[in-house]
Amino acid sequence: MGGFTTQFVVALIVTISLALVSGCLGTAFGLFLAISKGTAQPRLNSVVTAYTTVVRGVPELLIILLIYFGGTTLASKIAGRYVEVNAFTAGVIALSVVFSGYATEVFRGAIAAVPAGQTEAAKSLGLNAWQRWMFVIGPQMLRLALPAYGNLWISLFKDTALVSIVGLTDIMRVAYVGAGSLRAPLTFYLAASALYLSLTTVTLLSIRLAERRYPALGR
Repeated sequence: MGGFTTQFVVALIVTISLALVSGCLGTAFGLFLAISKGTAQPRLNSVVTAYTTVVRGVPELLIILLIYFGGTTLASKIAGRYVEVNAFTAGVIALSVVFSGYATEVFRGAIAAVPAGQTEAAKSLGLNAWQRWMFVIGPQMLRLALPAYGNLWISLFKDTALVSIVGLTDIMRVAYVGAGSLRAPLTFYLAASALYLSLTTVTLLSIRLAERRYPALGR
């Protein structure tokens, strides 16, 4: 590998960090949007629907490019000189946007699948809206959403490879540079494939373990 082993290790850490930060931010925002979509406010519902429709309808690569170059243009105008947006920051924002768009629909479907009688029973016990969500709806919703939510994480790890196009030194970037430098594309791209496969396999096993530990009620 001609000294690229260390670079692959650093790139693996960068890739994992990018996925974890983006996934956590996307989860929080997606959950917020899913809860907002369940409210009885037509305007808010329309805004959330428009957001998820646009995000899911535009390729992930285009969203990354729009945020990177759009952010650079905006930052340059504000600063009055050329300012380049950090590739990692642009990647986190772009992947968080993509993840939240899909997570919103996953959480919304899971919330709708919780039997209405559960909410009515909680109301009869005198629980307020926050308590109903935290102790009744939330735990059941998360169990129902787990399989689809796990698939989103697997897709997220694969989508991190797209951020290399704006210069982030991740696994894909190191493989591309190494393949060109040593003229051994098959070796480097096989190494990159093995690393991505390891990440998605660990994610899949974690989700399977969580599904067995926290099965959906009634299954």
